[in-house]
Amino acid sequence: MADLLLASNRGPASFIEDDAGRLVLRRGGGGLVSALAAAGSPQALWVCAALSQYDRRALRTGVLDLPGVRMLDIDEGVFHRAYDRVANSLLWFVSHLLCSTATTPTFDAASWREWHGYEAYCGAFADALAAEAGPGAQVLVQDYHLSLVPAMLRERRPDLRIAHFSHTPWAPPEYFAVLPDQVARALLTGLLGADALGFHSARWSQAFGRCCVEVLGADWDGSAVSYAGRSTRVLVHALGVDGDALHERAAQADVVARLDSVREIVGDRRMLLRIDRTELSKNIVRGLLAYGELLRTRPQWREQVVHLAFAYPSRHDLPQYREYTAAVQRTAREVNDEFATPGWLPVVLQVRDDYARSLAAYQLADVLVVNPVRDGMNLVAKEGPVLSREGLVLVLSREAGAADELGADALVINPYDVSQTADAMHAALLMPAAERRARCDRLAEAATALPPAAWLAEQLAVLAAVRG
Repeated sequence: MADLLLASNRGPASFIEDDAGRLVLRRGGGGLVSALAAAGSPQALWVCAALSQYDRRALRTGVLDLPGVRMLDIDEGVFHRAYDRVANSLLWFVSHLLCSTATTPTFDAASWREWHGYEAYCGAFADALAAEAGPGAQVLVQDYHLSLVPAMLRERRPDLRIAHFSHTPWAPPEYFAVLPDQVARALLTGLLGADALGFHSARWSQAFGRCCVEVLGADWDGSAVSYAGRSTRVLVHALGVDGDALHERAAQADVVARLDSVREIVGDRRMLLRIDRTELSKNIVRGLLAYGELLRTRPQWREQVVHLAFAYPSRHDLPQYREYTAAVQRTAREVNDEFATPGWLPVVLQVRDDYARSLAAYQLADVLVVNPVRDGMNLVAKEGPVLSREGLVLVLSREAGAADELGADALVINPYDVSQTADAMHAALLMPAAERRARCDRLAEAATALPPAAWLAEQLAVLAAVRG
């Protein structure tokens, strides 16, 4: 029976199949896994879902033997309806304000079958947590995949201390209203089953509180929601990076080996870098268009700058993401077709996931572009300044949660304004070395203010006080 439990859709490890058909364990991907893995303790139990056929095979054949991890073998149909159809095709789009409201979302009989799958998925997590938790245990539930879990778990185990953390933004009431009333109420009351809720930015916590007032008629005082006889604290914990651990990882042999390959690509030119998953919210296409405008309107940068764009595949089982990846590739090709010369490729787009290569590129970049249309926080904006050797300039969207902490020393842009983004790239490339270094040092200090272990400790302290 565990005293501390972490629950998330994606766990700290997953399986792949090698050429011989054997199952091979690998570290789980994503920023959430990185954060929670760094913050975890040996006493914690991590409850997660089997995400692939290989994960399920490992469970069913007894290959899985990971101390501190319980992986749930949830029915594949339920998983598809919950993860693909509700969490990633609906909740993600609403939280990032990405719905094409003229045509989507549309709710019909099929939509309700999908919603019932989401309820069943959250119920499976609540059952597992209730079974594994010791008396009065602390439970940290993560993200939009599991929004119904706190209330479900409260019903099963009222003795537990429960927190939920949202790693995405939260939509304001006028946008949250695209959801059916029943769904909107279920999401809010599901989360209010927790003792404490966490967000990366005060903008997101305030939007959540306003939704509770508009949809539920709850009371909201700016730091807690009171509803149905309970009070839930709503707080901001802006996750940072562990600077020492990041430097240690960047000093390992695979990263050092990639430094030379990055230098070979860039040569003696300036490097403008972006590192993203190919998600619609990351705004990669507009970033590439801005770079094209920079070269078109400031011809002095032609052959002087290389834009290294790492766009790692994401959610390719969803057609919107496949189409967006194709748009990214097409835009990069168009910039190169317009400006490339013998010996100079303006955009080097790489779509193969390679974390070591990213760590190498951070160290050498002159400018780091982080321009999401909306982002809960954004770890890339924090990792880059920490690893920069000479001092990079951060071009940062005002719609990233990280802008709260980093905006004073970044060049902040409207992510929809391609011309303004091009102007910021130009200003970044012209910035004097001393100013670059000073800004980057302050960015690194802000980025490491709340590393994962401290981020977790803050939330546990809140739970201890709430139920003290």
